[in-house]
Amino acid sequence: QVQLVESGGGLVQAGDSLRLSCAASGGTFNSYAMGWIRQAPGNERDFVAAISRSGGTTRYADSVKGRCTISRDNAKNTVFLQMGSLQPEDTAVYYCVAGSSTFSLNQYRGQGTQVTVSS
Repeated sequence: QVQLVESGGGLVQAGDSLRLSCAASGGTFNSYAMGWIRQAPGNERDFVAAISRSGGTTRYADSVKGRCTISRDNAKNTVFLQMGSLQPEDTAVYYCVAGSSTFSLNQYRGQGTQVTVSS
């Protein structure tokens, strides 16, 4: 069983940057593709970004492409999401997820970290 613990969320102003982290334990980290999804109040969960097991392949939602970078440190069992030029519409709970590929991230999910962007 893999445990995922997110950190780094908070309250920021529009235009600011934020770096989310997700620490994994209980499994072989580099055997999983990793990603981030988010859920705004009243909305469904949306895909944000994903990274392959080696880190060599990434993909992003159109809404964050060019503003966010996903990365991972397999030696530290951690995945990151660097977000820039944040806007109020980025306000959501951000969840770290893990799965078999960058298109299948439904095996494990963390508890989430709140990101709030004020205008």
